[in-house]
Parts: sequence; C-alpha cells; structure tokens
Amino acid sequence: MVSNGRRATLGLGLACAAGSVFGQAAYPERTVRIIVPFATGGGTDIYARMIAQPMSESLGRSVVVENKPGAAGNIGTVEVARAAPDGHTLLLAGTATGVNHTMFRKLPFDTLKDFQPISIFALSPLVVVVHPSVPANTMQELIALARARPGVLNYSSGGIGTANHLGGELLKLQTSTDIVHVPYKGGGAAMSDLLAGQVQIQIGTIASLREFVRAGRLRPLATTGARRSPAMPDLPTVAEAGVPGYEITAWYGLFAPSGTPRPIVERLAGEVGRISRLPGIQESLRQQGTDGVGNGPEEATRFFRNEVDRWAKVVQAANLYAD
Repeated sequence: MVSNGRRATLGLGLACAAGSVFGQAAYPERTVRIIVPFATGGGTDIYARMIAQPMSESLGRSVVVENKPGAAGNIGTVEVARAAPDGHTLLLAGTATGVNHTMFRKLPFDTLKDFQPISIFALSPLVVVVHPSVPANTMQELIALARARPGVLNYSSGGIGTANHLGGELLKLQTSTDIVHVPYKGGGAAMSDLLAGQVQIQIGTIASLREFVRAGRLRPLATTGARRSPAMPDLPTVAEAGVPGYEITAWYGLFAPSGTPRPIVERLAGEVGRISRLPGIQESLRQQGTDGVGNGPEEATRFFRNEVDRWAKVVQAANLYAD
C-alpha cells in the first residue's frame, strides 16, 4: 500500500510533469526573437530573415529578427547566453561564433557550454572580389600585387572572427602576403566602403556580393569551396587558382541557451529542417551557391565542435587573438 505522504509526493510529481508537458505543448507563448549578432546586410542577417517568416507562419506566433551588433558579435551572443532557456530567445550563429571561442580568451560566456545547437541551416562558399580599380583579374595577379605592395592593399569584413575575416587571414597565411584587415560592425558597412573603393578586397558570401558582381561594381576572382560553385561556375576555386589546400565555407545555424527543454529544441530543429526543404527556399539557396542543411541537434553539435577545433588551429597559427 502507498502511504498518504507517498500519495501526496506522487501527486505533486504528476502535477509538475503534467504542467511541464502542457507548458511545452503551448510553446511558443509569445513572440520568438532570433538575435543576429551583426548589423543588417550580411549573410547572417540574410539567412535569419529567410528562416523567420516561414517559421512564424508555422508556429502561429511572430518570429522577429533583432540585430545586436558589436564586439565582434559577442554583444548579441551574450544576450542569448543570459536569456531564459525557454525557446523564446534564439541565436542565428555563424562562423564567428566558433572562431570567437578561441580568438577571445576572456569571453563572458562559454561557447561550448552555454548554448544548445539546434540545427545548421546552410553552408555557403565565399567569393573573393576586388574593387574594379584594383589591377588584378585573377587570383595569381592579386597575390603578385599584394607581394609587390606589402601593407598597401586592404580587405573588409563584417567584424573580427567572421568568415570574411578568417578567409582573409587564411589567404595571407597560405600566400605569405601582407594585406591589411579593416573590420566593420556588420556586412552592410563593409560593403559600402568596398563599393566606394575605400577598401579593395572582400572575401564574402555569394548571397551578399552577387548582385554587385552582376552590375559590374565588383570583380570576382575565385570562390573558396572545395569545388566550383554552381552559382558562379566559370570562376575557379582559390585552390585551383594557385593556393593549394585553401578552403573556407561559411555556415549559419540556429542555437538556443543551454537548458532549453528538449521538446522545444526538437520542434525548432524540425522547423529549420522543414524550411530548408521548401521549394522557394531551396531555389533561393541554389541561386546563392548555398547548400541547405537542416540537420538535427546531435549533428549540429558535432559540426559546431569540429568548427571550433578547426578554427582554433588557424587562430593559434596566425596569432589572431583579439584580447
């Protein structure tokens, strides 16, 4: 027989469990915020907005994108790390999130412990472009120019630790060139100065640069993936163009604060997977030379940890510590 005290304990436990289930079933209870830790106009912002609208329609609540730039993406990232783990504040993370784990030795959060990877949404090779005023039509010519003019050429990025930053530093490391990094608070500002000729080079996403290439305002030299991009099939890869072993692919994924209930994490992962397979989204990604992924939490976690380890080696080799 069960004592009265035991019955009370069991009843309380069942009530708590029921409350937990019903609370999770009601998710989301209010607007869901996707924090982008960079300004508008860059790849992270583009893909966050690509996710937000169809997710809002499916969840039945507003899903809004909030740009929180600053400190190489760490201002927006720390806001999510400190948010309630209830699925209402999410992070659209990217390459910089993995890089910053090593690049900044005194972060106000632990990248590997304070976040739950939900799903990697997309993988995107980058493209090396120059302002038309630069007398280089190929990667070989650009490298020769950089060697002839050490410290004169510069390249823009959306901030320290971004894919464009690491792409530039990896190129410098593998070609023994001295090209000056000019970081901005987001892709939009970096683009403005590139188009104005204030900076000469950028290694950015095809999504953010393609229209300017088509308009003749920027000259493309090579893409950065392991194989040629279907979006720019006539361009060689950087490796093909004379820098063997060079490869960098930007990634974008949805993260939640650690401790977010598993049912919520799985539901959000299912949403990202569904969105990545929508015909309109697939076509948009294809045109940008981007591969949709939409994997689950376990795969996303493995991917993220591998990225942290990979870029730690580059940061250490190039002494790219930011503090």
